[in-house]
Amino acid sequence: MIKKITFILFLASVGSILTGFLTNLEYSQKLIGFGVVGLFLLVFPLFSYYRWKDKDIKDYMLTKENLDKMKESQEEDKH
Repeated sequence: MIKKITFILFLASVGSILTGFLTNLEYSQKLIGFGVVGLFLLVFPLFSYYRWKDKDIKDYMLTKENLDKMKESQEEDKH
């Protein structure tokens, strides 16, 4: 569901930006601005949430345990 909403908002934002660039309307700059704001305030956070919702943040942090795992895997790759 979030994937579809994000995709629709992405298309709307890109469509707004393209319409602003390609037309010579009185409010073309506002269309471009709303498209950019939509991308950065709606699409990007929704996309980030969708991609990270089932992940454990500790797997991506540089903790002592993760550094030790990286060292062990590098040693195994050398042999």
